Amino acid sequence: VQLQASGGGTVQAGGSLRLSCVGSGNIGSILGWYRGTPGKNRDLVASIRDGGRPIYADSVEGRFTMSRDSDKNTWYLQMNALKPEDTAVYYCHAVGPIKGGNCDYWGQGTLVTVSS
Repeated sequence: VQLQASGGGTVQAGGSLRLSCVGSGNIGSILGWYRGTPGKNRDLVASIRDGGRPIYADSVEGRFTMSRDSDKNTWYLQMNALKPEDTAVYYCHAVGPIKGGNCDYWGQGTLVTVSS
């Protein structure tokens, strides 16, 4: 399984970006977006399970929207009303099945910079 994230960039506060993640292989039923900054753990931004609704971190609720296109093995993170504190490297994530259990897969990360 490989995940490829894209869509990061630099925007001014209040702007929007859309991140995309394309998965190859059996990416499983749990997909998500995390973000992190150097020296800190990655924090969950949004996550979705098959048949369920996305869940969001409190800090992005109402501003970010996660969606997926199962036919394309692709999921998205629409980010609106961006704030400087949203600046981070964003990673897409999937939990895929392997023999005897599950495995976490990560994309390479895409940098989002929000200027004030």
